[in-house]
Amino acid sequence: MASNKKYWKSIEELNPESSVVEALKQNEFAQPIPTDQFLGDKDVLEHSSTTRRDFLKYVGFSTAAASLAACEGPVIKSIPYVVAPDEIVPGVANYYATTISDGFDFASVLVKTREGRPIKIERNDLGGKIGGVNARVHASVLSMYDKNRLMGPQINGQDATWADLDQAVASGLEGLNGAEVILLTQSFASPSTAALVQAFTKKYPNVKHVTYDMVSVSEALDAFQEVYGMRALADYDFSKAATIVSIGADFLGDWQGGGFEAGYAQSRIPKDGRMSRHIQFEANMSLSGANADRRVPASPAQQAAVLGYITGSKALSDVPEGIRPAAEQAKRQLEKAGSTGVLVCGLPCPMAQKKVLNYNASIGSVVMDVTHPIMKFSGSSTAVQDVIEGVKNGRIKGLITA
Repeated sequence: MASNKKYWKSIEELNPESSVVEALKQNEFAQPIPTDQFLGDKDVLEHSSTTRRDFLKYVGFSTAAASLAACEGPVIKSIPYVVAPDEIVPGVANYYATTISDGFDFASVLVKTREGRPIKIERNDLGGKIGGVNARVHASVLSMYDKNRLMGPQINGQDATWADLDQAVASGLEGLNGAEVILLTQSFASPSTAALVQAFTKKYPNVKHVTYDMVSVSEALDAFQEVYGMRALADYDFSKAATIVSIGADFLGDWQGGGFEAGYAQSRIPKDGRMSRHIQFEANMSLSGANADRRVPASPAQQAAVLGYITGSKALSDVPEGIRPAAEQAKRQLEKAGSTGVLVCGLPCPMAQKKVLNYNASIGSVVMDVTHPIMKFSGSSTAVQDVIEGVKNGRIKGLITA
């Protein structure tokens, strides 16, 4: 059915005598479109017989042609294998077992690769205690695709060969013969790397090796070294815990390197109507505090008072009145749990860390393991501070970082 609707374009159409209406019929646009700026010579365009409809056809065709041309991919010439390796099948992933140690984390992992390119990092179930991985370990595969990472040695910002770098370092060390030189590195969990550092310092006796951890656990290392005679950290298996009391320790986060989530999750699964009890004393909200059965806000000074009360070095009256009931409950439940209880602490104080180690040893905690400690950290805040002062006063003449 035909439509009798009439669309008005201007009020001038009400007057049939108006010359404007006739002009609008002949020219759709009241003013000429400045097409000469992008279509070429104006004189040529004025004498052109191309209509607007034809112009739109040309534009549509050229757009379609450009789109079609863009769909054609580049030609990549490749040479196939004469004898293809058995371990490489296009589209089938391969897995390689390895370890990661980057100064933050240490873990046994499986690397998923396709045609030799790593695409995913997974935990190695055969890795035992070091099989756990966190988000940082998973994301470490992205560093392999960082186009800005160094591809080789550089001297003064310019690319160089390894031979040139070795010669420059050797000549620099010979020039500093007798002067104090510091080799500042992260903590290395690898015995081979430790042996190389030892051989380097043996060849250059004036070089002193100092380790620095980005996330310092120096106080806990100092306490463990004082109690057990080696610079390490106690390991914790929270799957064996019936009662967990944490004082400022976010053990579900990065506390002492992390990796305790799996054991904690096992202890939180109800078994025979029971599961672990978790009390958290902390100043700021943390992942551990969010998962605790009871979270008690407390300042660092208040946390120290609670720790002293639980370990027996302070009386209940030393604990602020507002958190006394929580402190009493924590101590009572730890005593009830016996060897299945554990006390952990995140206070940056060697004395506080020493109290925790001694307390867990006194109750015979099966959660804390000191026979197989964590060896991935060895940094010393005191030694690093001494290096900073030495550089400032000129005592240290050379600094090598790695």
